[in-house]
Amino acid sequence: MEINGKTRTCGIIGNPVEHTMSPVIHNTLSQSMGINMAYVPFHVKDGQLEAAVKGAYGLNILGMNVTVPYKSDVVAQLAEIDPLAEKIGAVNTLVRTEGGYKGYNTDMTGLLRAMKSDGINIEGEEVIILGAGGVGRAVAFLCAANGADKVYLLNRSVEKADSVAAEVNKALATEHVEPMALSDYQKLLRGAENRYVVIQCTSVGLSPNVNDVVIADGDFYHYIRFGYDLIYSPRETQFMKYVTDNGGMAFNGLKMLLYQALDAFELWNGCKVSDENAQQIYQKLQEKLG
Repeated sequence: MEINGKTRTCGIIGNPVEHTMSPVIHNTLSQSMGINMAYVPFHVKDGQLEAAVKGAYGLNILGMNVTVPYKSDVVAQLAEIDPLAEKIGAVNTLVRTEGGYKGYNTDMTGLLRAMKSDGINIEGEEVIILGAGGVGRAVAFLCAANGADKVYLLNRSVEKADSVAAEVNKALATEHVEPMALSDYQKLLRGAENRYVVIQCTSVGLSPNVNDVVIADGDFYHYIRFGYDLIYSPRETQFMKYVTDNGGMAFNGLKMLLYQALDAFELWNGCKVSDENAQQIYQKLQEKLG
């Protein structure tokens, strides 16, 4: 990739960002599609978010991704916000406009694309979400907005689950999201087995604690038809192993990472990434993870 006087810059802001695989995706795409864009990580320390966004705009940076812990805090720094991102209350993609940056949430559009590519249609499904943090909130919104029959939001703190469920139900004028204490999961172990779509939205199972799971009870996994773990390293989490060992299909978060990046890339460059390019990037990510 040649850097010259016409190269546009994009990047990712967060704390930390050293682990990110986003530069692999965007720089490979730019090179393969002949787009003069370079993508770099920006480590933004606590208290420096406002200065970082203003500085990026002053430096004519085309766009940025936003990762933890700034996906909610960055909303206050935007000139505009996409209606979907506003309802979710979190932004992971900034696109340069005349008056500042406009915020989008491509995490959720990316997850939806990933699930569809794996043959999962959540319309009419019963969904269990493990974790009511920022990711869990967004996933609850996604599922309820896309026709899930019921969304059970499980969290160690039921007060947190109550709050998130109330926000999502209010935003969508629905009652489809039901909060539950994580310890009450056994109430869902009824009816036909392999009935639920379960989306794991916590950091449990990340390296080095690869043997950890949110729910260790083997009976729980008899009821899972599709298990989605938003972690992508390790490539197969203990949650995923339990799902497949009990007859379900399990997927990691690598395709979500891919598709949220493709959606952001398309917003920045006004282009469409081909299926062929997407598959090449996916293979490269798999190779990077080993």
